[in-house]
Amino acid sequence: MTILLLGSGGREHALSYKLLQSPQCEKLFVAPGNAGTAVIATNVFFSPTDFESIKAFVIKEKIDMVVVGPEDPLVLGIYDFFKNDNDINHVPVIGPSKIGAQLEGSKEFAKEFLIKHKIPTAAYDSFTSETVEKGCRFLETLQPPYVLKADGLAAGKGVLILNDLEEAKTELRNMLVHAKFGTASSKVVIEEFLDGIELSCFVLTDGKNHKMLPTAKDYKRIGEGDTGLNTGGMGAVSPVPFADKILLEKIETRVVKPTVEGLQKDGIEYKGFVFIGLIIVKGEPMVIEYNVRMGDPETEVVMPRIQSDLVELFQAVANQKLDDVTLEIDPRSATTIMVVSGGYPEDYGKGFEITGIENVEDSLVFHAGTKIENGKIVTNGGRVLAVTSFGDNFQEAIKKSYQNIDKLHFDKMYFRKDIGFDLA
Repeated sequence: MTILLLGSGGREHALSYKLLQSPQCEKLFVAPGNAGTAVIATNVFFSPTDFESIKAFVIKEKIDMVVVGPEDPLVLGIYDFFKNDNDINHVPVIGPSKIGAQLEGSKEFAKEFLIKHKIPTAAYDSFTSETVEKGCRFLETLQPPYVLKADGLAAGKGVLILNDLEEAKTELRNMLVHAKFGTASSKVVIEEFLDGIELSCFVLTDGKNHKMLPTAKDYKRIGEGDTGLNTGGMGAVSPVPFADKILLEKIETRVVKPTVEGLQKDGIEYKGFVFIGLIIVKGEPMVIEYNVRMGDPETEVVMPRIQSDLVELFQAVANQKLDDVTLEIDPRSATTIMVVSGGYPEDYGKGFEITGIENVEDSLVFHAGTKIENGKIVTNGGRVLAVTSFGDNFQEAIKKSYQNIDKLHFDKMYFRKDIGFDLA
């Protein structure tokens, strides 16, 4: 098979690594890819949201399958674009339909879906610029902290958690009236705050059947001890040590099955990943959010643990025969540590040469924000590299990642030294 993977981050490098392990993957193209995918696959330089260029390329290269990494093409309807075009509708797209992608594309759509299908989640209401003062009054009915979520896509940065009521009102006005997150915050969901411990649950579904992938926990804040600004993610651990058999059964029964059944009941076509952000409150799983693709950096710990043939799994998704294949998981722990540019998630420089990758031993290095310039690998984003390691437990795996990070260098390089700090 010739496969086209859309995206350019650490998630896409990890997916490439896994797809290429399959004997069925003869050729892999990545659009636009990064310096890591350039080594193992063929990068092609068009945007994952440029559907016409994708179509032309799919026809020219006789692509057999399109795998979608990031959320933007899904929310913009790439699945429907292929389905409704006679020239390319024979090519399976791994990812949900446009309406299915609204589970991530609209916080309000997701909350309505959760309530409708009786899936446990926090109480909420949503507001626009016309109802901003009503929103301020709603805040007065809640206990702090206050959770404000931009309704649309804001690259993982559209959620504010504030302790002060007046500050929450000010930020609500900033989001709705002053477009703090652009059009993403033209509507804002205000949610009750849930106190508990978070984890991510990943599901692969063909719209009818599903497979539970390994759990993971990522660390969003830039600073140690989970302080400072939110980022795309600074590291991840899989499996989550506290996710025992009882909790996993609760998650599957109360969240995963009703989600897949809800998609069917609502007539929503969905062939791809569901990433469910959960918070465990007094032993009970509650949904914080849905994403309609794999997380990053969670992909960098989940994919290496999957021992089954990923192409075979994706073919089963496309043919709605996911119940016919088995999912084998490596029992070992995997951890990944993100190495980022100094200044991230705010202003940071690009173009710094990265050295030492060839010295890494017994760990996987997934490229995120990198490119090749004049034959050298240089930084090209905020999150630059993810260093993934295996161990008999997550402490052992983390130690290995840190030992290998010591061999890497680029100007103003930064990473958190406490990933996994909150896990026993």
